[in-house]
Parts: sequence; C-alpha cells; structure tokens
Amino acid sequence: MGALWTHVIFLLACNFGSGSGSTNKCDEVRKVFQLRQIGPSQLLPLSPRPGSDLQVCLSKNLSCCTKKMEEKYQVAARRDVQNLFQTSSSSLKFLISRNVAAFQETFEVLIKQAENHTNTLLHQSYRTLADQAVGPVQELFTDIGLFLLGSELNVDDLVQRFFDSLFPLVYNHLINPGLSDISLGYAECVRLSRRDVRPFSAAPSLLADQIARSGVSGKLLLQALHLGIEVINTTDHLQLSRECRRALLKMHYCPHCQGLTQARPCMGYCLNVMRGCLASMAEIDAHWREFVRSLEGLSARMQGPQDLEQVLLGVHTLLHDAVEHAEKNGPRLAAQVHKLCGPASRKPVQSVSIQHSSSSRESIPLKASVRVSGDSLAVRRRDFLNSLRLYRTYYGGLADQLCVSELASGDGLSCWNGTEIVKSYTLRVVGNGIKAQSDNPEVKVKGADPVINQIIDKLKHINQLLQGKSIPKLGSLDQIETGSGDIEGRYSGDCDDEDGCVGSGSGENRRKVSRVSKLSPDVAGDHRHHHHHHHYPPAEDSKLGGRSRSLGLTGAIWVLILPCLHMLLAL
Repeated sequence: MGALWTHVIFLLACNFGSGSGSTNKCDEVRKVFQLRQIGPSQLLPLSPRPGSDLQVCLSKNLSCCTKKMEEKYQVAARRDVQNLFQTSSSSLKFLISRNVAAFQETFEVLIKQAENHTNTLLHQSYRTLADQAVGPVQELFTDIGLFLLGSELNVDDLVQRFFDSLFPLVYNHLINPGLSDISLGYAECVRLSRRDVRPFSAAPSLLADQIARSGVSGKLLLQALHLGIEVINTTDHLQLSRECRRALLKMHYCPHCQGLTQARPCMGYCLNVMRGCLASMAEIDAHWREFVRSLEGLSARMQGPQDLEQVLLGVHTLLHDAVEHAEKNGPRLAAQVHKLCGPASRKPVQSVSIQHSSSSRESIPLKASVRVSGDSLAVRRRDFLNSLRLYRTYYGGLADQLCVSELASGDGLSCWNGTEIVKSYTLRVVGNGIKAQSDNPEVKVKGADPVINQIIDKLKHINQLLQGKSIPKLGSLDQIETGSGDIEGRYSGDCDDEDGCVGSGSGENRRKVSRVSKLSPDVAGDHRHHHHHHHYPPAEDSKLGGRSRSLGLTGAIWVLILPCLHMLLAL
C-alpha cells in the first residue's frame, strides 16, 4: 500500500508539481473545488476513499470524490462548456448586433435627409404650397421608415396616398390659383380625381416600385441579421444530452477525483467528446456558410433600383419632375377636374398674401446624390460582410477550435484519456456531424437536436429569401416581397371590380393592377386606403364639403354619402 501512495505522489510531482508538498492529495482537490465555486467544501472527504458509489468517475484507485461531488462536477462541466460557447461566439454576436444597430440608424438618417431634401425642394421651387405639403411629406417618410423597420405597410398604398394629398395643393396653387384656397369639399373632389386624371404621370407608380424594391432589400438585410443573432443565442444555450454531460464530466473533472487537478485531456479524446456533444450544432455549418454567401449576393444586388440610399435621396428629384409635369399639363388637368368636380369652389376671401409659382420659382436642389454623414450603406455592407466572412466556418469548426485553443493538452505532453494519464490517445477520432458519431468511442449520439433542426429550417428559409428563390405571401411579419412587375406579390393598393369599385370616366384612365390582399375594415381605416374609381361631388354640392371632417375624408365614405345627397337634391 505504501508503494502505491509513493507512486501516486511521485506521479503528481512529475506531472504537475502543485501537490507535491502535500501528504494528502485531496487537499489540492479541495482548493480547486472551493476556488471554482463548484460546491461546499463539506462535500469533500478528508482523505482518499473507495469510489464505489461513483457513477462516472470510476477508478480502481482510491478517490477524492463522493457521489454528491460528482453531481456538482457535472453541473460545473456543463456550465464551463456553455461559458466557452458564449465566449467563442461573443465577437461574432457583437459584430452582427453592432451592424443591425448601425444599419437601422443609417436608414433613419437617410429617411430624415430625404424628407428634408423634399421639403427644401418644395420651399425653393413651389413656395406657395410648401407649408401645406409638410404634413403629407412627413407622413410619407414616416410610413417608409416604419416599412423598412418591419411594419407590414403596403408601399403602393402609402405612395398613392401621398400623391392623392399633394394633388389638391398643386391644383390650388399651380394649376388653378385663386385669391383663396379651394373649399374642403372641392379639395376632396380634386383628391379623389387624382388617380383618374393622372396629373403626375407615372411618377407615383415609379416611386412605389423603387421604394418597394430597395426597401425590401433593406428590410430583408435587417431580418437576416436578426435571425443570425437568434442562431447564435440558440447555440450559446444549447441543451446538452445526458450522454454529453457525462462525457464532459469524465473529461473535465474525473481527473480531480484522482488528485490530478491540472490534467488536460488528450487532443483526440477532446475532439471525440466535443464533436459528439456538438454533433447537432455541426449540422448548421452548411446552412451558415450559405447564409453568409446569400448575404453577399443580396448586397451585390442592392444597386440601382435596389439601392435604398440612391432611391431615398432621389425622391425630391422625382417629385420635382412629377409636379413639373402636372404644371405643364395644367390646362388639360383643369378641364378634366372641371368636368368631374365643376368650377372651383373657394373659401371666403380673407386677407391673403398671393404668391404665384412663376414669381417664386428658384433653382431646384442639385440632383447629385447627397450621401449620409459617415459611411454610405454600400461601404457599411462591404465592411460588415468582409468581417462576417471570417466566421463562415464557425459552426463546422467549433469543436476543434475549443479543443485546440481552450481544452486539450498540447502535442507531446502527457494527457488524460478518460481513465488515466497517458502519453497519447490511441482510440479512433471521428469526424464532425451526426453521421460521423456512429463510431464515436466517447459519446453516444442518438440523433439531431430538435431545437437545432428548427434553427436550420429558419436558415433555409432566409437563404431562399436572400437568394430571391422564394416569394412569400403577404400577411405575416417575416414575409418579404421580392417580385417585380404586376405579378402576384407586387405591392398594390388599387381597387378592382371585386372590391365594388365603380368606374367614372373614360376607360383609358382605368389602371388594372392585381390586388394581393384586402385589408380588414379596421386596418383599412388605419391605412387610409382609397379606392381607385370614384363618384365625384358635383360643383353645386361643393358647399356641403365644409361639413366633411377634413381633407382626409375617405373615398369609401363619399361613396356611401353622395347617393343620399343626390336624392335630397332631386327632391
């Protein structure tokens, strides 16, 4: 027995040195147990004892562990590994989180700049209507911002609504100016006529298409990055199987039971344990690599019509061209409005300062794109993707990275093989992934983790969206439009025959655009959705317009009220 103790003490002294001055090898175990706050020191035996009650840390030698200690060690082993997961992913998680915030901030700055450019244009070129246009302009860019940051707004609706609100102002101040503003009722009639007389030509459809295309790309970028963070959070808190927990205990803390507190696992042994524990996580690898490639592809496509920065900072130019087109076609538009709404009905003349556009017209702002302060979106995307590319193999190489950099013993050094200290690990080392674990001598892997399978499904879905291979339907928060033209999935706010719309005007004025979904009454009210074709209040009824709530009275209400008015007038 004395020879055995001499051998153990000699082994400790040769390999580690730390416990060589102690006559009781459990003293060093007690120190580490307390230092790492694994559990109360009362759980430790005063001296080595038979370990017959142990379940994992079995040994033919005497042990410094009890069953209660073994349970505490297993909890500590799981905690240590999960801390390693979180530490190893922290730089990747920070990279994505920081850029989510940066992209959102850049979007907000761009939207504010675009709004300021638009108001500046109106004040410089169309001063008489500029003050009244501030509200519709603000509403337009607020809605664009909400859309970019995730709200399920219909882009065509919000753009068409803006031009609906703009037309009465253009008509009153530029096409048919007078001593006072047109009455509220007449302004409502002019607003309702806008989609039939088309004063702004193709500008509304063009702007809606540009915002939808570029906005969807920006929206999808943010959605993808949020999913990236979700993937990392999921794997950081992966629930380890019972077999894995036992293997981690055996690798990390069973040496302590023999007094080997500084023993480190052999490289091959560590790889088998970690590849077994992370087998499901390794299945993410192919989809994570594709995720990074798909983000690069999306970024490459975010140019021209899909360049959000270019589109937003070009809104004021498109608006100038639209108003200019309406002004040039003033006589035709005045005749059409007169036909639909009768002669202009104006408010009583008050003390009014008259300014005509011809006398107040100044040069419009330069058409050159004004960049946001600091880096542009394109530069931000490029820098982010260059950094993200370094992490494309993160999930496939995590087990190896943890063993090489954190856990295993260095080459040529004595190491722990799960049973004793040896010169090298002699069992077969398996590969990464579920299939490779069938021959794992250290961890029995039953199958894929269902939580990991769910996160893989999400990655598959976002990858299809990023690559433009999937065009989901409208209706849920994560559904993104990637189509173009008047195909199913196009943002559209126009009314078709099934909506009960009645045409009034020539057939050439009707626009047929496929409608994706119909808003419920409460949503429709919130979005102030207007039908395409309308009944227009006749000129003699314009005085009744003063009883309407405001310029924002919806077309649907006019359709309900006007037949009653006609009946009353007929009497």
